[in-house]
Amino acid sequence: MTLDAKIEAILFHRGEPVSIKKLSEILGLSEDAVKEAMKDLRIKLEGRGLSLVEHAEKVMLGTNPVLSELIAEINKEELNRELGKAGLETLSIILYKGPINKKEIDYIRGVNSSYIIRNLLIRGLVEKTEGRGRGNSYQPTMELLAFMNLKKIEDLPEFESTKKEMEDMNIAKPETTAGND
Repeated sequence: MTLDAKIEAILFHRGEPVSIKKLSEILGLSEDAVKEAMKDLRIKLEGRGLSLVEHAEKVMLGTNPVLSELIAEINKEELNRELGKAGLETLSIILYKGPINKKEIDYIRGVNSSYIIRNLLIRGLVEKTEGRGRGNSYQPTMELLAFMNLKKIEDLPEFESTKKEMEDMNIAKPETTAGND
């Protein structure tokens, strides 16, 4: 498997920006080797539906800007749909346990939550913040609290007992490393 293919797989799996430094650590290669492979990947993605998005020494896979109208239409459709059980479940975890990172959400739900979190971000219900030294975390937005007519998160129904119950379950947090979420 080529280095650019490995980078593509990592970026696809993560679904969010990854630092070039982190890519080099994961692959056991120099940052220069990673940057060179990214050039190859960028060329291979030309004319495709995906492109490399780079900013501040971080890189991620994004949709080709030429397809922005199509993606906007899809997002519009997603926003008009109900959240569904998975969305409500994830939102509840973030409300009662946040700020919380993606690995913890995945662990609690038992499935990959990338799509659901992205949907909640698009809707403006949650926001991504700098994590507690372990990558990004997710927390409810002020707009969500206002929509729910809450002055503070502790005003959620049965907040204290639910939070205590979650702590009492002694859910072992998955191992996390810096830069992961």
